[in-house]
Amino acid sequence: MTHRFPVKEIALQAGLSTATVDRVLNNRAHVSPQTRVRVRDAIEELSSQEGQFAAKGRRIFLDIVVEAPSRFSREIRRAVENVLHDFHPAAIRSRFAMAEIMTAKDCAAILARIKKRGSQGVCLKARDTPEVRAAIGELVAKNIPVLTIFTDIPGSQRLAYAGLNNVSAGKTAAYLMLNFLKPDDETVLTTLSQRAFQGEVDRFQAFKSELLLHRPDLKLIDASGGGGLNPRTGIDVGEKIKGQARIAGVYSMGGGNQAILKSLEESGQQPSIFIAHDLDEDNLDLLRSDRLTFVLHHDIRADMKSAIRHILAFHGLGEAPGSSESDIGVVTPMNIPKTD
Repeated sequence: MTHRFPVKEIALQAGLSTATVDRVLNNRAHVSPQTRVRVRDAIEELSSQEGQFAAKGRRIFLDIVVEAPSRFSREIRRAVENVLHDFHPAAIRSRFAMAEIMTAKDCAAILARIKKRGSQGVCLKARDTPEVRAAIGELVAKNIPVLTIFTDIPGSQRLAYAGLNNVSAGKTAAYLMLNFLKPDDETVLTTLSQRAFQGEVDRFQAFKSELLLHRPDLKLIDASGGGGLNPRTGIDVGEKIKGQARIAGVYSMGGGNQAILKSLEESGQQPSIFIAHDLDEDNLDLLRSDRLTFVLHHDIRADMKSAIRHILAFHGLGEAPGSSESDIGVVTPMNIPKTD
């Protein structure tokens, strides 16, 4: 592997010993493929954060652990790397552990490795499970604060939550849906990526309560569990809508919207309204082609900046934000914000 960084820095970034990193760099035997990937990823992270080497303040290592489709993980990584310079003179370095599917056991193992190697803080997007809550508690016992991001784990010892207000998002989606549906419309389709994501469950419960409060006659069809990934989500939706009467509206809380639209088209369904979440690459393309009606958007950079401020405040470096829940923006094909 070509690189321009000291072995010690690569080891710190990868969470490995200098001896192990040296073996990888010199292509020696008895190194697992997973370890080689960790070293490669560490070098890529160092390259993207090179500006932090010039910072002269206290060095802070943050670990970002995320289960999400790669389109959303990329947005999180981009947001983190874009806000790090806002915290100079602190020299903040971020380390990423991201996967499209991360079981509770996988997540707990990652958090255990972080506990072992040390960290100044963890930003975590993960399922709300007993294993993950226990792993958070073990980190906190080692004086490593944990921030939940975008989906909360309220039964844990996490320091704070940073992200959108998911209850408000669900109510906003219901308001938009109610104003599009006709009196004789009967059926609405909902999808979540994982019911173990508390944030999506909060969106769904708020949406369902608000919608049925005003339209108790509506039937909700739920096709959840595809992880927000296009192939699996498309299969789940296709199975759920088979033989159904006209679907008037769709509220997608977890993504996979290209596949959802394809399954709807193959079933001859043309909903009047399709509400999605987040301005990732897929949703931007679908908005531009007028295939989504609304996207509920929040500023991921602001969310990550808020999370980092919480962690720095924990270490006595500045003050924690008064509120770490971001506002919800409603984006249509007519008001797509400019992207970098």
